[in-house]
Amino acid sequence: MSGVRIGYVRPVDFKHGCVDLTHGGGGRAMAQLIDELFQPAFDNAWLRRRNDQAAFDLPAGRLVMSTDSHVVSPLFFPGGDIGCLSVHGTINDVAMAGARPLYLAAGFILEEGYPLTDLKRIVDSMAAASRAAGVPIVTGDTKVVEKGKGDGVFITTTGVGVVPPGVEISGDRARPGDRILVSGTMGDHGVAIMSLRENLSFETTIRSDTAALHGLVAAMVEAVPRIGCLRDPTRGGLATTLNELASQSGVGMVISEADIPVRPEVDAACEFLGLDPLYVANEGKLVASCASADAERLLAVMRAHPLGRDAATIGEVIDDAHRFVQMDTRFGGRRVVDWLTGEQLPRIC
Repeated sequence: MSGVRIGYVRPVDFKHGCVDLTHGGGGRAMAQLIDELFQPAFDNAWLRRRNDQAAFDLPAGRLVMSTDSHVVSPLFFPGGDIGCLSVHGTINDVAMAGARPLYLAAGFILEEGYPLTDLKRIVDSMAAASRAAGVPIVTGDTKVVEKGKGDGVFITTTGVGVVPPGVEISGDRARPGDRILVSGTMGDHGVAIMSLRENLSFETTIRSDTAALHGLVAAMVEAVPRIGCLRDPTRGGLATTLNELASQSGVGMVISEADIPVRPEVDAACEFLGLDPLYVANEGKLVASCASADAERLLAVMRAHPLGRDAATIGEVIDDAHRFVQMDTRFGGRRVVDWLTGEQLPRIC
């Protein structure tokens, strides 16, 4: 038996191999996948301890926690993929409380037969997004389901962060007289996904806006600590987000159609697909409300940040027992912007 190494295990074939059931079975194959894929990609002190949990200290402040499952189809799209999306989405949910995101956990549901080369691409994208955001993935889990009982890869991420003392941002804190601001153009992510699904091509490629917003939020909170509400308009888009905030705060809102930033190519694609950009998902934008006296300062801070250069003030909060969101149209009329009924864009995030 000369020339045979004792305990030798053939390296994972990331070029030609596929996920199989043993990769989720808890044995050698699963350990090898962790050692050769997840551990090197997400490497940090917490993962190196190889525990089933991560123990860490927290700075002073209130703890914030959020979890989000990602089932986007297709898994790769212009401007991103399910990997970076799963990092950005949870970081943003934590940041919308005015919190500093600290740590992430990641859970993977893999389908038997999924190409390992694509899985590595997704994991590498997650790792790059995590490092760029400065928010490490410190623990996680992997499961494998039989072929035909999944859709390649589903990812659940959970994030924790800390709100600094004195910051009180919540969906129930919009007040009559407040101004409503958005950090940029609406509908980019949803239209990027739908254009790919429908094999549509435009003169300019429509790219997802997926991004981690905690840096922008930190600059906003530093400039205007009294921000009332923050929310990222993901599923259901801007219209649904405003209805959520109006309902939580017990107020009405009036927005101006002419002031809502939408890229011309996104507007054209929505018209072609029969979509309303107000209801199309975003993954790198936020909505804010603040006192009228703070609005100009907050807008200037947002526009000074790379992720807020297209920020705009789009309306105001009003006293309305019905909690309606209304829009002044470009044609001079006013209409109700209602909740999304059903699901306009399934599997969008």
